Amino acid sequence: MNKTVNQKAWFLVLPVLVLVAFSAVIPLMTVVNYSVQDTFGNNVFFWEGLGWFEEMLASERMWSAFRRQLMFSGIILVIQVPLGIFIALNMPKKGFWASFCLVLMALPLLIPWNVVGTIWQIFGRVDIGLLGYTLDKIGISYNYTQDPVAAWITLIVMDVWHWTSLVALLAYAGRQSIPDAFYQAAKIDQASRWAVFWYIELPKMTGVLLIAILLRFMDSFMIYTEPFVLTGGGPGNSTTLLSIDLVKMALGQFDLGPAAAFSLMYFLTILAICWVFYTVMTTLDKRDGV
Repeated sequence: MNKTVNQKAWFLVLPVLVLVAFSAVIPLMTVVNYSVQDTFGNNVFFWEGLGWFEEMLASERMWSAFRRQLMFSGIILVIQVPLGIFIALNMPKKGFWASFCLVLMALPLLIPWNVVGTIWQIFGRVDIGLLGYTLDKIGISYNYTQDPVAAWITLIVMDVWHWTSLVALLAYAGRQSIPDAFYQAAKIDQASRWAVFWYIELPKMTGVLLIAILLRFMDSFMIYTEPFVLTGGGPGNSTTLLSIDLVKMALGQFDLGPAAAFSLMYFLTILAICWVFYTVMTTLDKRDGV
């Protein structure tokens, strides 16, 4: 017997599709248009083809920013993921202190990105900042506006302070989903704390940890506001990440064609890496479901 399918539900989805078209698809098509054309103003365009893409792929400036970006994202993941897991494992599971720790961990996530950059910009200044002034008084040479190493350390510490809470909260949620029976069995077997973590907690938290890694990678790879407010990409170009370099190219130099090609390659790189993460997560879900 043929069943009648009601298609009226599509009318509920239509406003979302229209909103996505105006907020995502149309701007993306505009960028694609600029990436294959050149203009001298007055809306007069000349076909450029893949010239801008070839220029960007041959640009040492872009590859230098790409290497800095990869280094930043790698350092962030290496620090924040283990630190977030450690914090989650040491948080209380129940009671008042569990709620207190959850609220405390969520506080950095509520601070706007530009405010975070401003806080650390003032905090690290040698003349008025508590951190910079204290380090200078105890004889440690520290000036993030002139020393590239100090700028990198400040940038990484700022991001760790701001976003480790996200990893910790996700890891804590994964830990809370583990049934008590697993811990009781481990206690009966007299398993060590390390064995409990390695064979019980870590496998059960794998799904949420992959989500945490994916979110942190995407955010760290697209980060702009915090380093721009803190260092402006300096000293020199030492902290000029991909997003900062792209904005300088598009708005500072008004090179719309190269900037459009740059942004599309930027977008496709993030999309490809996210697809890899999604494939891994799907594979793990299927394996756990067997």
